[in-house]
Amino acid sequence: MKTHRHCFALDLINDDELISAYKKHHENVWPEIVESITDSGILNLEIYLVENRLFMIMDVNYSFSFDKKNENDANNPTVQEWESLMWKYQQALPTAKEDEKWLLMEKIYHLKA
Repeated sequence: MKTHRHCFALDLINDDELISAYKKHHENVWPEIVESITDSGILNLEIYLVENRLFMIMDVNYSFSFDKKNENDANNPTVQEWESLMWKYQQALPTAKEDEKWLLMEKIYHLKA
């Protein structure tokens, strides 16, 4: 199956206790959240952290749609509850628009060995 990769960045509030709590939440992500991710066509999702900067790698199948994922998430009360909880720890990047959280990153290099 062919896949496509998207990478995103987002910051956490720069507070050690909040960062620790955010990491703890991701040790046991709610099953409904995992289901909403996999049902949307996301095949793999990883989040990395350096200082207070998050980096997310998302591998999706070719039927994946950001619009459809956003629509489904907006209509899912559990996803909205999770997002509201996570926003207590997150902060938008300085260049983010008012309604943006995770910002899609531009791929500028790819080594093909």
